[in-house]
Amino acid sequence: MKSLEECRARIDEIDNEVVDLLNRRMEVVRRVGEIKHESNSAIYRPEREKAIIDRLTKISESSGGLLNSQAIEAVFLEIFAVARNLELPERIAYLGPEGSFTHQAAESRFGAMSDYLSLGSIEAVFKTLEASRAKFGVVPIENSRDGVVGETLDLLGKSSVKIVAELYMPIHMAFATKAEKIHHIKRIYSKDKGFGQCREFLTEHGLDVVEHIPVESTAKAAILAAKDPEAAAICSHIAAKLYGVPTLFENIEDTHNNATRFFILSDFKNGISGEDKTSILVRLKDAQKAGALVHFLEDFNNADINLSKIESRPSRDNDGFGYWFFIDFFGHIDEPKIQSLIQKHADEVTWLGSYVKGEL
Repeated sequence: MKSLEECRARIDEIDNEVVDLLNRRMEVVRRVGEIKHESNSAIYRPEREKAIIDRLTKISESSGGLLNSQAIEAVFLEIFAVARNLELPERIAYLGPEGSFTHQAAESRFGAMSDYLSLGSIEAVFKTLEASRAKFGVVPIENSRDGVVGETLDLLGKSSVKIVAELYMPIHMAFATKAEKIHHIKRIYSKDKGFGQCREFLTEHGLDVVEHIPVESTAKAAILAAKDPEAAAICSHIAAKLYGVPTLFENIEDTHNNATRFFILSDFKNGISGEDKTSILVRLKDAQKAGALVHFLEDFNNADINLSKIESRPSRDNDGFGYWFFIDFFGHIDEPKIQSLIQKHADEVTWLGSYVKGEL
């Protein structure tokens, strides 16, 4: 191929082959959906998707291909999302308005074709799942800067829904506006924290002296900026795209290591993937005794089970200043050594879910 025209012609030929192969894959997927429907099996299987991505990554690496793990994951997550919609269209409930970071997290796993339900509170997401008005829910569990989301932890402790996946998403802010020139901007909309997180950018571009208008969400900021040619929004990329506001600058936050961990919730149990994490809620019977928590945690050490997180929360029971503990550890609930430990503390432990551990 010596010319640009020849390269483009070859790309067109390959694209035709890709579409044909995808259609053939989706025919098989449709049959998979029929089988799962007959057996009432879960459509979303994170452990199966991870196995596919890992296998394809090894094939690409061994053949010297240009696609690395991140590229393969980006392509195939969207293919998986399209496939799930062919198997059985499902509704996904999430916290916040369209264009929120939780919406962005949900769409990163379930794709653009899914049926999304925007809800105003984390509790509403849980209630929607419990009432079977949606199959999946997406809620934040912790942020690298602001810590855990207490409401999510509290609701996990009393709900029947389970954690079926986790994902970590870097939180990047976009500066979006319909103004033709940056000096035409007279007002900026964002959530109150958004201004603080992007202070250096605003100062560097002389935007610290224009009017800053706090609103309830970054999505709302994008909506207002879409209607005002002299305004801008500090918002998520998906909000700017959703509401048709051109992004002038991306990644404008002062600190670039800010990330949020999200849980995907549903009503089924994952199989073992080999790279799992489990979350439990622990209410110690003898919590007031000295060393009660230490003795409990010693059992994890003795079983060679690695903890990744422990968080205490007020119990909200009628026991004064009692606490319960949210614990993450590596492994799956069905592994023998973990089963043995859980059974030993069966009256103190509530299993919240086992799922493929996410990567940041």
